[in-house]
Amino acid sequence: MVIIPTYNEAENIRPIVTRVRESVPDAHILVADDNSPDGTGKVADELAVEDDHVKVLHRKGKEGLGAAYLAGFRWGIEHGYGVLVEMDADGSHQPEELPRLLTALKGADLVIGSRWVPGGRIVNWPKSREFISRGGSTYSRLLLDVPIRDMTAGYRAFRKETLEGIGMDEVASQGYCFQIDLAWRAIKAGFHVIEVPVTFIERERGESKMSRDIVTEAAWRVMSWGVGTRVNKVLGRKDSRDSRDSKDF
Repeated sequence: MVIIPTYNEAENIRPIVTRVRESVPDAHILVADDNSPDGTGKVADELAVEDDHVKVLHRKGKEGLGAAYLAGFRWGIEHGYGVLVEMDADGSHQPEELPRLLTALKGADLVIGSRWVPGGRIVNWPKSREFISRGGSTYSRLLLDVPIRDMTAGYRAFRKETLEGIGMDEVASQGYCFQIDLAWRAIKAGFHVIEVPVTFIERERGESKMSRDIVTEAAWRVMSWGVGTRVNKVLGRKDSRDSRDSKDF
């Protein structure tokens, strides 16, 4: 199941759903809409009527990317899906690359579509945005001591067992912290995580949800997680998942 969280993506949801269905005809799609005022939920309902591979999860309001994905994961697991995919609605994640992620998942527990491994690239980003993204991934990788090069990537394929094994119910992260948190949890739980190169294309329609507050929150939380882990090691204490609150940036 491909989970596509939406908030004001009425212009984008039909094209992205069409491309997913063409790229992986067997895939089912769950649109998790946060009560978008622009009518995204209504468009998604129309798609669901037209295609029985499309489902819609209507949520009460805008609660953040992390909450939307967690709700989607739970819905998918409850309905028997063994593979759950994160994908943006705005077209920045290319559905045509999804078959490569799914093929890689045959030998992994989590596959991340990465911009910062050889072969990965970005299109139509200003240098300032690239600097923030690369810097954020490097910052997170060094502070949390993980080998993943694109910690903030939001194009991912999970096995159901991976989500069940990382303490999903304990994740409280929102925004861009969510992606860092889940990747770190997967590594710490001993799951096999691999990155495959993807092309990330900046949205052409609609507005980005990126903000300075989101970046600041991510930087602060990652620092607190990293420092907390090091202090626990020095003191000989077991790292607690409960101490962590857990879109691409």
